[in-house]
Amino acid sequence: MLRIYDTRARQVQEVPGGRVVRMYTCGPTVYRYAHVGNLRSYLLSDLIRRVLERRRARVEVCQNITDVGHLVDDAEIGEDKVAAQARAEGRSSMEIARFYEDAFRRDTAALNLRPPDHTPRATETIELMIELIVKLMEKGHAYAVPDGSVFFAAETFPGYGEISGNRLDALQPGHRVEGVDPRKRFHADWALWKHSHRELVWETPWGGTGFPGWHIECSAMSLEFLGDHIDLHTGGIDLRFPHHEDERAQSDSAAGKEVVRHWVHGEHLLFDGRKMAKSTGNVVLLSDVAEAGLDPLAVRLAFLEHRYRQQMNLTWDTLRAADRTLRRWRARVAEWAESPSAPLHTESVRQAEAAFEDDLDTPAALRVLRELEKADAVSPGAKFETFLQLDHLLGLDLSTEIGKVRSLPPGGAELLAARERAREGRDWAAADRLREELAELGVHVADTPEGQVWR
Repeated sequence: MLRIYDTRARQVQEVPGGRVVRMYTCGPTVYRYAHVGNLRSYLLSDLIRRVLERRRARVEVCQNITDVGHLVDDAEIGEDKVAAQARAEGRSSMEIARFYEDAFRRDTAALNLRPPDHTPRATETIELMIELIVKLMEKGHAYAVPDGSVFFAAETFPGYGEISGNRLDALQPGHRVEGVDPRKRFHADWALWKHSHRELVWETPWGGTGFPGWHIECSAMSLEFLGDHIDLHTGGIDLRFPHHEDERAQSDSAAGKEVVRHWVHGEHLLFDGRKMAKSTGNVVLLSDVAEAGLDPLAVRLAFLEHRYRQQMNLTWDTLRAADRTLRRWRARVAEWAESPSAPLHTESVRQAEAAFEDDLDTPAALRVLRELEKADAVSPGAKFETFLQLDHLLGLDLSTEIGKVRSLPPGGAELLAARERAREGRDWAAADRLREELAELGVHVADTPEGQVWR
């Protein structure tokens, strides 16, 4: 069974396999390119899915697309993020949303993230949100104000704060310039629907036009597409509060029971020791990685070097190292493919699977592969079968070099020439050192009476 850390329970808990497992993943707000820090949180749900499917569970995944309702700075007031970007780029909100949604899908495909079963867009599920808001109003959990906005009455949900620890009795009123919204009955209430006459607004049965709040979107979509029993809900650690607290209150109040069984969150990613932000100039996109000559899956491998709930500091050096490892493993798999077939090395498979099932201990799983790569007692055929078997969990496309006519990677020809000169000068220490450098690039050299050959 998969054991995963449940944020609400504050402990590792079992997620049984062998049945249908329903998982909701908070998707992107499509107003800009996703940077690699954003993409790390989506790898979390992909790894969970791969582990469960390996145990023959059918995993049904819903991941929303927020193309309206998410305000700048996550405030209760202000401009919609998609609308603000549309104004900045001189395009319509829908043009912006579809452009960045397509870019997000390309990035997730490049990282080998399996596509969700359901990807509802906020703008296409407004009726679901309105129906849910009406239901919450009828149950006494929400109230409308004269301008047509609707707020959730936070005090009607006693379990608020169990995910993040931010209990209602400890929350302080906000201190924005406008002060606490006088329309609210309680300062911690939040907007389910916002009155507006601007772009992207809809009519409501309680009167007036407006658009949905960000939090109500996920409740409406998850209940519609996965039902009122959701096994896993994933997202970045920054979504614990207020987004997931608000979402839980809405969904549970509407369903009359606990809807989500396990809340799972991935930690922040730093780049060169700092949080990614335009102001610091360290936002790295997947396209930047490709333009640097690195395989996008080197990002995936670099992520796997750390546990999902560890804060990670990514650097260009770690990405280059991951790229070298990826290329070396692919070259070795292609080399082993030409050896006689042999059974799996079952102990390596067992150890790696156990690591994945132990709260996604991916660093331990990678150590198993590194040890297997160096194990002289294991036949090449067994290594080949085992690496490809475990690649179903890793998602690194380790078989891509099989049968290919290879070309030397950048710098390879120079190293081969230098090694040939070292051999001619009988400088065996230098020749051995250069052989190791070539191996790091995925180039394996053998010495024959006719000279050195590489593969």
